[in-house]
Amino acid sequence: MARIVVLGSGGWGIALALSAYDCGNDVTLWTPFPEEAEALRASHESPKLLKGVKIPREISVETDINVASGADMVIMAVPSFAVGETAEKLSKVSDVSLIVNVAKGLEKDTCRRLSEVIAGKCPNASVAVLSGPSHAEEVARREPTSLVAASKDMETALFVQKTLMSETLRIYTGDDLIGVELGGAFKNIIAVAAGICDGMRLGDNPKAALITRGLSEIARLGVKMGARQETFAGLTGLGDLIVTCTSRHSRNHRFGELVGEGVPVETALSEVGTVEGYHAAAAAHILAGRQGVEMPICESVYATLYGGEKVGEMVRQLMTRPSKSEHERSWLTNPPEGV
Repeated sequence: MARIVVLGSGGWGIALALSAYDCGNDVTLWTPFPEEAEALRASHESPKLLKGVKIPREISVETDINVASGADMVIMAVPSFAVGETAEKLSKVSDVSLIVNVAKGLEKDTCRRLSEVIAGKCPNASVAVLSGPSHAEEVARREPTSLVAASKDMETALFVQKTLMSETLRIYTGDDLIGVELGGAFKNIIAVAAGICDGMRLGDNPKAALITRGLSEIARLGVKMGARQETFAGLTGLGDLIVTCTSRHSRNHRFGELVGEGVPVETALSEVGTVEGYHAAAAAHILAGRQGVEMPICESVYATLYGGEKVGEMVRQLMTRPSKSEHERSWLTNPPEGV
């Protein structure tokens, strides 16, 4: 049995706390908000986020970050924009040996991967990432789910796997932190595009094309930044992309759908809440420029969300780009006979 502290009492934090508890671990849930802690202690439920899902009384809810001291594993389940602030708080806690990040995004302004942010704040702790196609609503209700635990240190990844894997949560290990994190961050942009497509009532054909070509864009940037190509064909690439682009639980898709229906971006953000794809679009714009990588779908989403471009113009520009081969790199390295 391990002692696990989950930082963040949103839907994902609660879902992972339940998963860790199901594995026989000693679990504590932390929130920086006293009112939220009191409500969870009183009802043992989060009706707004996970209605009908009961939190066992054995899972304590605390507001003092020092509860993480000496824990075998600290799971950071806060939104991406709060990872740096939370890691700063955690850096002042003694005996933090392992931090597992589950947020999907990049640090605003610097565009650093979140594992880099955490490692910079907490240099004495091992850092792992747990990611994949996983909606909190389904994990909390014990629907079968598969994830990847990635770390530079395989022993760390194996510990996460052994500690959290159960009959309903299957965990694979990996060491491609760059690919896992970029796949998790940038699939949200494509989910926004898929939502716009549905909001415009364009049908299944264009959405399938967006998902497929979107994956190609993500992989192109990821490989340029040091990731492995095969990672993007796995759970944290294709798998996460599919679930986020097609699920009724996806906030990114819902936000995009509202934008596609003509709702102003700020209004849609206010209605949906945290939309990681909105922030990821700005990061992709910066990184694609730095790396010299072409990302037309991500750039079109950026222009729509930040530049006020009309969604109809976004579609027109994507459809009228210069003609290309689907596999240009293969064409160049393995030219047909006689070419």
